[in-house]
Amino acid sequence: MKARPYADDDMPLLQSTFATWIAEAGRCGYDHIGELPHRIYENLRDRRPVGELVRLWEGDTGLAGIAINLRFGSAFDVFTAPSLRGTPEERRMLEFAYQTTARFMNPGERYVLTDVFDCDATRIRLLRELGFERFRTWDHVNDRDLGQPVAEARVPAGFVLRGARPADADQLAEARNHAFEQDWTGSQYRAAVMEKPGYDPEREIVIEAPDGRIAAFTVYWIDEVNRTGHFEPVGTHPDFQRRRLARAAMVHAMRRMRALGMTVATVNHDAGNLPARRLYESLGFVRRHETYGFRRPSPSTPPLSVSQ
Repeated sequence: MKARPYADDDMPLLQSTFATWIAEAGRCGYDHIGELPHRIYENLRDRRPVGELVRLWEGDTGLAGIAINLRFGSAFDVFTAPSLRGTPEERRMLEFAYQTTARFMNPGERYVLTDVFDCDATRIRLLRELGFERFRTWDHVNDRDLGQPVAEARVPAGFVLRGARPADADQLAEARNHAFEQDWTGSQYRAAVMEKPGYDPEREIVIEAPDGRIAAFTVYWIDEVNRTGHFEPVGTHPDFQRRRLARAAMVHAMRRMRALGMTVATVNHDAGNLPARRLYESLGFVRRHETYGFRRPSPSTPPLSVSQ
Protein backbone atom coordinates (compact mmCIF):
# COMPACT_ATOMS: atom_id res chain seq x y z
CA MET A 1 0.00 0.00 0.00
CA LYS A 2 0.98 3.61 -0.53
CA ALA A 3 0.08 6.49 1.76
CA ARG A 4 -0.51 10.09 0.76
CA PRO A 5 -2.06 13.28 2.16
CA TYR A 6 -5.77 13.94 1.71
CA ALA A 7 -6.89 16.74 -0.63
CA ASP A 8 -10.32 18.33 -1.02
CA ASP A 9 -10.84 16.62 -4.39
CA ASP A 10 -10.73 13.25 -2.61
CA MET A 11 -14.01 13.74 -0.74
CA PRO A 12 -16.38 12.28 -3.39
CA LEU A 13 -14.21 9.16 -3.71
CA LEU A 14 -13.86 8.92 0.04
CA GLN A 15 -17.61 9.06 0.65
CA SER A 16 -18.50 6.63 -2.16
CA THR A 17 -15.87 4.13 -1.01
CA PHE A 18 -16.97 4.46 2.60
CA ALA A 19 -20.55 3.72 1.57
CA THR A 20 -19.47 0.51 -0.16
CA TRP A 21 -17.55 -0.55 2.96
CA ILE A 22 -20.69 -0.07 5.07
CA ALA A 23 -22.77 -1.98 2.53
CA GLU A 24 -20.29 -4.86 2.69
CA ALA A 25 -19.53 -5.00 6.40
CA GLY A 26 -22.32 -3.14 8.19
CA ARG A 27 -22.04 -0.06 10.36
CA CYS A 28 -20.00 -1.63 13.15
CA GLY A 29 -16.53 -0.13 12.83
CA TYR A 30 -17.66 2.68 10.54
CA ASP A 31 -19.97 5.66 10.73
CA HIS A 32 -22.16 7.57 8.32
CA ILE A 33 -20.48 9.06 5.27
CA GLY A 34 -21.64 12.50 6.42
CA GLU A 35 -19.29 12.27 9.37
CA LEU A 36 -16.30 12.48 7.00
CA PRO A 37 -16.62 16.14 5.93
CA HIS A 38 -17.77 17.08 9.42
CA ARG A 39 -14.74 15.51 11.10
CA ILE A 40 -12.22 16.64 8.50
CA TYR A 41 -13.33 20.24 8.07
CA GLU A 42 -15.09 21.18 11.30
CA ASN A 43 -13.20 19.12 13.86
CA LEU A 44 -9.79 20.01 12.41
CA ARG A 45 -10.52 23.70 11.83
CA ASP A 46 -7.48 25.94 12.27
CA ARG A 47 -5.34 23.15 13.75
CA ARG A 48 -2.98 22.52 10.83
CA PRO A 49 -3.33 22.13 7.04
CA VAL A 50 -5.73 19.26 6.43
CA GLY A 51 -3.15 17.44 4.30
CA GLU A 52 -0.89 17.15 7.35
CA LEU A 53 -3.62 15.64 9.52
CA VAL A 54 -5.60 13.39 7.16
CA ARG A 55 -3.84 10.45 5.50
CA LEU A 56 -5.15 8.08 2.82
CA TRP A 57 -3.80 4.61 2.07
CA GLU A 58 -4.32 3.12 -1.37
CA GLY A 59 -3.74 -0.38 -2.68
CA ASP A 60 -4.18 -2.25 -5.94
CA THR A 61 -7.97 -2.18 -5.62
CA GLY A 62 -8.33 1.44 -4.54
CA LEU A 63 -8.77 3.20 -1.21
CA ALA A 64 -7.68 1.00 1.70
CA GLY A 65 -7.82 3.27 4.75
CA ILE A 66 -8.06 6.77 6.16
CA ALA A 67 -6.73 8.38 9.32
CA ILE A 68 -8.15 11.66 10.66
CA ASN A 69 -5.71 12.96 13.26
CA LEU A 70 -5.89 15.61 15.99
CA ARG A 71 -9.68 15.75 16.39
CA PHE A 72 -10.48 17.74 19.53
CA GLY A 73 -6.76 18.40 19.81
CA SER A 74 -5.82 14.89 20.98
CA ALA A 75 -7.97 12.23 19.24
CA PHE A 76 -7.87 10.29 15.98
CA ASP A 77 -10.07 8.10 13.78
CA VAL A 78 -8.89 5.25 11.57
CA PHE A 79 -11.20 3.51 9.10
CA THR A 80 -10.00 0.60 6.97
CA ALA A 81 -11.42 -1.49 4.15
CA PRO A 82 -13.30 -4.58 5.40
CA SER A 83 -10.69 -6.88 3.85
CA LEU A 84 -7.98 -5.30 6.02
CA ARG A 85 -9.75 -5.45 9.36
CA GLY A 86 -7.55 -7.06 12.00
CA THR A 87 -4.49 -7.25 9.72
CA PRO A 88 -0.97 -5.89 10.28
CA GLU A 89 -1.86 -3.13 7.80
CA GLU A 90 -4.67 -1.89 10.06
CA ARG A 91 -2.36 -2.07 13.04
CA ARG A 92 0.21 0.07 11.21
CA MET A 93 -2.47 2.64 10.35
CA LEU A 94 -3.46 2.86 14.03
CA GLU A 95 0.15 3.31 15.10
CA PHE A 96 0.67 5.99 12.45
CA ALA A 97 -2.41 7.88 13.66
CA TYR A 98 -1.26 7.64 17.27
CA GLN A 99 2.20 8.97 16.44
CA THR A 100 0.87 11.76 14.22
CA THR A 101 -1.66 12.96 16.78
CA ALA A 102 0.93 12.82 19.55
CA ARG A 103 3.39 14.84 17.44
CA PHE A 104 0.96 17.70 16.79
CA MET A 105 -1.09 17.91 19.98
CA ASN A 106 -0.41 20.42 22.75
CA PRO A 107 2.45 19.47 25.10
CA GLY A 108 0.12 19.48 28.11
CA GLU A 109 -2.05 16.65 26.78
CA ARG A 110 -1.24 13.40 28.58
CA TYR A 111 -3.16 10.97 26.37
CA VAL A 112 -3.90 10.25 22.73
CA LEU A 113 -7.56 9.27 22.35
CA THR A 114 -9.74 7.32 19.96
CA ASP A 115 -13.15 5.69 20.11
CA VAL A 116 -14.55 2.38 18.94
CA PHE A 117 -17.99 0.82 18.49
CA ASP A 118 -19.04 -1.52 21.29
CA CYS A 119 -19.54 -4.28 18.70
CA ASP A 120 -16.11 -3.90 17.08
CA ALA A 121 -14.17 -6.67 18.81
CA THR A 122 -11.44 -6.55 16.16
CA ARG A 123 -10.58 -2.89 16.76
CA ILE A 124 -10.82 -3.27 20.55
CA ARG A 125 -8.31 -6.13 20.38
CA LEU A 126 -5.89 -4.14 18.23
CA LEU A 127 -6.09 -1.08 20.46
CA ARG A 128 -5.33 -3.14 23.56
CA GLU A 129 -2.40 -4.79 21.82
CA LEU A 130 -1.08 -1.30 21.04
CA GLY A 131 -1.27 -0.22 24.68
CA PHE A 132 -4.62 1.61 24.73
CA GLU A 133 -7.02 1.28 27.66
CA ARG A 134 -10.76 1.90 27.78
CA PHE A 135 -11.59 4.88 29.99
CA ARG A 136 -15.12 6.04 29.17
CA THR A 137 -18.31 5.55 27.22
CA TRP A 138 -18.14 8.19 24.49
CA ASP A 139 -21.28 8.36 22.32
CA HIS A 140 -24.70 6.81 22.05
CA VAL A 141 -25.41 5.72 18.47
CA ASN A 142 -29.11 5.94 17.62
CA ASP A 143 -31.34 5.25 14.65
CA ARG A 144 -34.95 5.71 13.61
CA ASP A 145 -37.06 3.84 11.08
CA LEU A 146 -38.24 6.40 8.53
CA GLY A 147 -41.04 4.03 7.56
CA GLN A 148 -42.77 5.11 10.76
CA PRO A 149 -44.89 8.29 10.65
CA VAL A 150 -43.03 11.61 10.71
CA ALA A 151 -45.05 14.60 11.85
CA GLU A 152 -45.12 17.89 10.00
CA ALA A 153 -42.69 20.51 11.30
CA ARG A 154 -44.26 23.35 13.27
CA VAL A 155 -42.53 26.48 14.53
CA PRO A 156 -43.85 29.34 16.69
CA ALA A 157 -45.40 32.37 15.05
CA GLY A 158 -42.77 34.71 13.64
CA PHE A 159 -40.14 32.00 13.21
CA VAL A 160 -39.18 30.77 9.75
CA LEU A 161 -37.94 27.26 8.90
CA ARG A 162 -35.82 27.14 5.74
CA GLY A 163 -32.61 25.94 4.15
CA ALA A 164 -29.39 27.83 4.83
CA ARG A 165 -27.99 30.45 2.47
CA PRO A 166 -24.39 31.60 1.97
CA ALA A 167 -25.37 34.93 3.51
CA ASP A 168 -26.23 33.11 6.77
CA ALA A 169 -22.58 32.41 7.58
CA ASP A 170 -22.28 35.11 10.27
CA GLN A 171 -25.49 34.09 12.00
CA LEU A 172 -24.67 30.38 11.73
CA ALA A 173 -21.29 31.03 13.30
CA GLU A 174 -22.93 32.92 16.15
CA ALA A 175 -25.52 30.20 16.70
CA ARG A 176 -22.87 27.48 16.83
CA ASN A 177 -20.71 29.49 19.18
CA HIS A 178 -23.56 29.86 21.65
CA ALA A 179 -24.87 26.32 21.25
CA PHE A 180 -21.50 24.54 21.51
CA GLU A 181 -19.20 27.12 23.18
CA GLN A 182 -17.10 27.45 20.03
CA ASP A 183 -15.36 30.43 18.45
CA TRP A 184 -16.34 30.53 14.78
CA THR A 185 -16.36 33.70 12.73
CA GLY A 186 -18.63 34.03 9.74
CA SER A 187 -15.72 34.00 7.31
CA GLN A 188 -14.30 30.87 8.97
CA TYR A 189 -17.63 29.07 8.79
CA ARG A 190 -18.04 29.99 5.14
CA ALA A 191 -14.53 28.86 4.19
CA ALA A 192 -14.23 25.78 6.43
CA VAL A 193 -17.76 24.40 6.02
CA MET A 194 -19.97 26.02 3.42
CA GLU A 195 -17.36 26.09 0.66
CA LYS A 196 -15.99 22.59 1.29
CA PRO A 197 -16.89 19.45 -0.68
CA GLY A 198 -19.83 17.49 0.66
CA TYR A 199 -21.70 20.53 1.99
CA ASP A 200 -25.04 21.57 0.50
CA PRO A 201 -26.79 24.61 2.02
CA GLU A 202 -30.16 23.01 1.29
CA ARG A 203 -29.23 20.26 3.75
CA GLU A 204 -28.49 22.72 6.54
CA ILE A 205 -31.92 23.38 8.01
CA VAL A 206 -32.18 26.60 10.00
CA ILE A 207 -34.93 28.24 12.01
CA GLU A 208 -34.75 32.00 11.80
CA ALA A 209 -36.08 34.01 14.74
CA PRO A 210 -38.21 37.14 14.27
CA ASP A 211 -35.15 39.31 14.97
CA GLY A 212 -33.17 37.64 12.16
CA ARG A 213 -30.94 35.47 14.33
CA ILE A 214 -30.51 31.75 13.69
CA ALA A 215 -32.35 30.16 16.60
CA ALA A 216 -31.76 26.47 15.77
CA PHE A 217 -30.04 24.45 13.07
CA THR A 218 -29.13 21.01 11.90
CA VAL A 219 -27.23 19.54 8.97
CA TYR A 220 -28.49 16.29 7.51
CA TRP A 221 -26.44 13.97 5.31
CA ILE A 222 -27.56 11.19 2.98
CA ASP A 223 -26.01 7.88 1.98
CA GLU A 224 -27.83 6.76 -1.15
CA VAL A 225 -26.06 3.39 -1.24
CA ASN A 226 -27.27 2.35 2.21
CA ARG A 227 -30.40 4.55 2.13
CA THR A 228 -29.45 6.12 5.43
CA GLY A 229 -29.76 9.73 6.56
CA HIS A 230 -27.71 11.23 9.36
CA PHE A 231 -27.76 14.33 11.57
CA GLU A 232 -24.52 16.13 12.44
CA PRO A 233 -24.72 18.57 14.13
CA VAL A 234 -27.97 19.58 15.86
CA GLY A 235 -28.01 22.78 17.91
CA THR A 236 -30.14 25.50 19.48
CA HIS A 237 -29.06 28.99 20.50
CA PRO A 238 -29.52 29.19 24.30
CA ASP A 239 -31.77 32.26 23.93
CA PHE A 240 -34.31 30.08 22.11
CA GLN A 241 -34.26 26.81 24.02
CA ARG A 242 -37.41 24.99 25.17
CA ARG A 243 -39.41 26.03 22.13
CA ARG A 244 -39.08 22.69 20.28
CA LEU A 245 -37.11 24.37 17.51
CA ALA A 246 -34.42 21.69 17.09
CA ARG A 247 -37.20 19.14 17.02
CA ALA A 248 -38.94 21.03 14.20
CA ALA A 249 -35.71 21.25 12.20
CA MET A 250 -35.10 17.51 12.56
CA VAL A 251 -38.69 16.59 11.68
CA HIS A 252 -38.46 18.70 8.55
CA ALA A 253 -35.15 17.06 7.64
CA MET A 254 -36.52 13.54 8.21
CA ARG A 255 -39.37 14.23 5.84
CA ARG A 256 -36.82 15.36 3.26
CA MET A 257 -34.72 12.25 3.89
CA ARG A 258 -37.72 10.03 3.29
CA ALA A 259 -38.59 11.88 0.08
CA LEU A 260 -35.02 11.18 -1.09
CA GLY A 261 -35.45 7.44 -0.53
CA MET A 262 -33.77 7.09 2.86
CA THR A 263 -35.23 4.34 5.05
CA VAL A 264 -33.31 5.02 8.28
CA ALA A 265 -32.11 8.16 10.05
CA THR A 266 -29.18 8.10 12.49
CA VAL A 267 -27.79 10.50 15.08
CA ASN A 268 -25.03 10.23 17.68
CA HIS A 269 -24.66 12.16 20.91
CA ASP A 270 -22.32 12.34 23.86
CA ALA A 271 -23.36 9.69 26.36
CA GLY A 272 -23.65 12.28 29.12
CA ASN A 273 -25.86 14.70 27.16
CA LEU A 274 -29.26 14.04 28.71
CA PRO A 275 -31.16 16.82 26.86
CA ALA A 276 -29.99 15.41 23.51
CA ARG A 277 -30.98 11.92 24.56
CA ARG A 278 -34.47 13.09 25.52
CA LEU A 279 -34.90 14.99 22.25
CA TYR A 280 -33.90 12.06 20.08
CA GLU A 281 -35.97 9.57 22.06
CA SER A 282 -39.01 11.84 21.70
CA LEU A 283 -38.52 11.67 17.93
CA GLY A 284 -38.47 7.87 17.92
CA PHE A 285 -34.72 7.26 17.86
CA VAL A 286 -33.51 4.09 19.58
CA ARG A 287 -30.00 3.46 20.87
CA ARG A 288 -28.40 0.67 18.83
CA HIS A 289 -24.77 0.99 19.89
CA GLU A 290 -22.44 3.04 21.99
CA THR A 291 -18.83 3.94 21.42
CA TYR A 292 -16.06 3.48 23.96
CA GLY A 293 -13.25 5.95 24.47
CA PHE A 294 -9.76 4.43 24.53
CA ARG A 295 -6.56 6.25 25.46
CA ARG A 296 -2.81 5.70 25.44
CA PRO A 297 -0.21 7.91 27.13
CA SER A 298 1.57 10.20 24.72
CA PRO A 299 5.23 9.30 24.09
CA SER A 300 6.31 12.32 26.13
CA THR A 301 4.12 11.53 29.16
CA PRO A 302 6.16 10.35 32.14
CA PRO A 303 4.71 7.43 34.11
CA LEU A 304 2.65 8.34 37.15
CA SER A 305 4.47 8.02 40.47
CA VAL A 306 2.84 6.55 43.55
CA SER A 307 2.32 10.05 44.97
CA GLN A 308 0.49 11.15 41.82
